[in-house]
Amino acid sequence: MIVTIDLENMEFHANHGCYDTEKLVGNRFRVDLSLDAEIGDAAQYDDLSSSVNYVAVYELVRAQMAVASDIIENVAWRIGESVKEEFPQVKTCRVKVAKLAPPVGGKVEKIAVTIVK
Repeated sequence: MIVTIDLENMEFHANHGCYDTEKLVGNRFRVDLSLDAEIGDAAQYDDLSSSVNYVAVYELVRAQMAVASDIIENVAWRIGESVKEEFPQVKTCRVKVAKLAPPVGGKVEKIAVTIVK
């Protein structure tokens, strides 16, 4: 059985960015994750060991957000890689990373990138 598991609106403070101020002060980021996973009979038999542990996924995202990158594309790529590496039952991993209130010289709510692995 294929299921889609979504972790939405995870928010982190991190030091991603190409400007010195971003690297020093940091910014707020929002991450959305959508996983298509082959979980077999996990749903029918209430078996976490065959499914995807949401807490473990959140911890993978949190760990990757703590590693500073110049561009959020790299952050999204690393999140996708770590999730697929930890959970081989994940067939597709869609990662959206948004920088809230980015320093672009005007009012912008967020800039986001999405990577599909």
